[in-house]
Amino acid sequence: MKNIKAIIFDAYGTLFDVNSAAEKCKDKIGEKWEGFANYWRTTQLEYTWLRSLMKRHKDFWQITEDSLDKSMKAFNIDPKMKDELLNLYKVLSPFQEVPKTLKILKEKNFKLAILSNGTPSLLNQLVKSNNLDDLFDDLFSIEEVGIYKPDSKVYDLPVKKYKIEKSEVVFLSANTWDISGAGNFGYQPVWVNRTNNIFDNLDYKPNTEIKNLSELIDII
Repeated sequence: MKNIKAIIFDAYGTLFDVNSAAEKCKDKIGEKWEGFANYWRTTQLEYTWLRSLMKRHKDFWQITEDSLDKSMKAFNIDPKMKDELLNLYKVLSPFQEVPKTLKILKEKNFKLAILSNGTPSLLNQLVKSNNLDDLFDDLFSIEEVGIYKPDSKVYDLPVKKYKIEKSEVVFLSANTWDISGAGNFGYQPVWVNRTNNIFDNLDYKPNTEIKNLSELIDII
């Protein structure tokens, strides 16, 4: 990878474990906690895409709550747990290697940013609760353009802000659809394949795949 001027990260599932909210409640939810967590995440993503197509925008926090409502009904979760789960979602835990990796990249003077579906307030709370706020130059939210990833207007936000070329951005995501969107846009994407997934057929295949963010150090 050459001529890199910015390293941009997806937040949910890439830097922060989206299942950690349900995992912290697994004693109350029981063995079905992981299936419930995955269903919640899948429904949440489906709602972002469907609302983008219907041009019926709701912000990510409203979608997170809507998808939780459906998921709790599907898995017969006590409705009294809703507020607890939502509060835990605001402070999701980072993956283990994330803080150290970000600090190393910051020391190398790369411009670091998040590009996320999350609202500005959600992203600010997320990085501050994990003591990562000093490591990022910017937290880009899709709310600036009012449509969700993988719309190209979202990926254009850092390019316009930094006045750089698309090819000068390294973009990391654990989501294959996000990597495809970024790659088709013109970024240099790196797929963070934590769970040995199969890549989607969406007219793009990344040249670089890693198991966790610590492997990025050797590539950069």
